[in-house]
Amino acid sequence: MKLRSLLFVPGDSERKLQKAIDSNADVLILDLEDSVAASRKPIARGMVSDYIRSQAKNHNAALYVRINPLDSSSAMVDLATACVPGLAGILLPKTQGFEDIIRLGYCLDALEARVGIEHGTVKILPVATETPQAVLRMNGFVPSPRLSGVTWGAEDLSAAIGAFSNRDEEGGDWSPLYIWAGALCLAAAAAAKTQAIDTLHANFRDDAGLRTACRISRRRGFRGRIAIHPDQVDMINEAYSPSEAELAHARRIVEAFAANPDVGTLSIDGCMVDMPHLAQARHTLGHN
Repeated sequence: MKLRSLLFVPGDSERKLQKAIDSNADVLILDLEDSVAASRKPIARGMVSDYIRSQAKNHNAALYVRINPLDSSSAMVDLATACVPGLAGILLPKTQGFEDIIRLGYCLDALEARVGIEHGTVKILPVATETPQAVLRMNGFVPSPRLSGVTWGAEDLSAAIGAFSNRDEEGGDWSPLYIWAGALCLAAAAAAKTQAIDTLHANFRDDAGLRTACRISRRRGFRGRIAIHPDQVDMINEAYSPSEAELAHARRIVEAFAANPDVGTLSIDGCMVDMPHLAQARHTLGHN
């Protein structure tokens, strides 16, 4: 499944949950963590569970739930409530390392069996850089059938290290630690043979900045981006979808190699193309 746009929706907001029905997002992330006050979490759990049961079949979007951190007292209650037919995935925040994905997978094994969901249906999308420990342990990611992608976050990491800001200046580039965290997310996703999903663009009124960030992100290898406002979704979808020119060029590469199966290098428009270009062309066309 392609994960171009992943829209956060507070799990305790009836208005925002209802509005999300009309979203073009590939994924709705029904939030039980940071956007919900502690006093409202029991209410949010019930609302999210009811929403999944009633709306999953009406949605083009996959329904994920962001639970509270796995080492918190809330996580198991979140999981037990959210794991109902129609749930597509769990967004796991503040991951400490790949062992958290394994542990969560065991929990989902039991919960799927309890409610009659086919084994392995509920996927896991970890936020893999929100703690210093996690950043230093990104080399532990390996393929897992539960993983639908890997994403990263800068806000919690800033708080954890005591940074005044995660950018060099107001509105400037990411500071070195966060550039590194994003790069490690790309590498970890590739090692796990899954999609890398870029972090949010916090200023949801900055359309030009979002488009620029998406363009740079896609060139670097990210397949999609977190959205924090419905107005960001269509721009993100467009940015992470191949253009007609890109599709046409990819078809030419694939067709050229198909017509010349015994060669490893070809010339197209005066440029050399070889096996890595063929792999990228197939990816563009959705063949892998």
